[in-house]
Amino acid sequence: MRLSVRMRKALAMASRVCWPVFFSLVVLGLVFDFPFWAVVGPGLLIVALDLLRTYGAAVERRAAPSPDPIEVEAPFAGRWLAHNSPADKVPSHGTHVYGQTYAIDVIAEPEGSPERPPFSPLWPPARKPSAYPSFGVPLYAVADATVVHASDGQRDHLSRTSWPMLVYLMTLEGFLRMLGGHATVFGNRVVLDLGDGTHAAYAHLKRGSLRVRAGDRVTAGQQIAACGNSGNSSEPHLHFQLTDGPDLEIARGLPFRWRGLETPAAGEHVTHPARTAEPAPTSSTPDSA
Repeated sequence: MRLSVRMRKALAMASRVCWPVFFSLVVLGLVFDFPFWAVVGPGLLIVALDLLRTYGAAVERRAAPSPDPIEVEAPFAGRWLAHNSPADKVPSHGTHVYGQTYAIDVIAEPEGSPERPPFSPLWPPARKPSAYPSFGVPLYAVADATVVHASDGQRDHLSRTSWPMLVYLMTLEGFLRMLGGHATVFGNRVVLDLGDGTHAAYAHLKRGSLRVRAGDRVTAGQQIAACGNSGNSSEPHLHFQLTDGPDLEIARGLPFRWRGLETPAAGEHVTHPARTAEPAPTSSTPDSA
């Protein structure tokens, strides 16, 4: 079963519409005497739609030959720690949705910088993004490319690095972001057209840090933004992926490798030796909750 682009788009939109309907019916069901099926029906429909999207993506991946990794430059400089990585598992984030099949999350840990704040079970429940060495670190174009999307108006929220905040992220906040689709999940983001149908997406960027806009031409190694903590993010980090199209709602993920570097597994460090990171640009934008 191969889903057409139109069908994948329709399934994504139908799922997003059904969620608020289901939530509204649950709330109204506490007041009015709705039939059981009237509340459960939309919920079952959501499950069916998501299963169809997941099944279709899995069938397509099994039917198609595994593509060779596409070599690009690293999107960062200095020393970084991998979190979710395709070197450990595929799909790396547990889902093919939004083209995340081969996506990687990396956290800056520059040599000589203060230690990154550890996970705290209860206190402090959250920290400002500026407490993390990743926040504001420059990010670079991985190839000569054209910018097809660039947005950085979403806030950099507090960290979600305690059990109370992590539960909040995985439940209420995650649910609300899912209703907004990839725009609220990825937060501030840049999508580059690398040519030949290949696109690079950078997510969770710092608000106000973009140095490019849609339509701009960039060269490999050019600074385009800075690492932030926008969108569905527990702490400042870069989410990077390659896809077969610019629309992250329906794009399929593509494997990649960084030129001259081994793709790190989760918990491993990787250092880009070819350039020195520029100082992070200053911003008057305050940290926010």
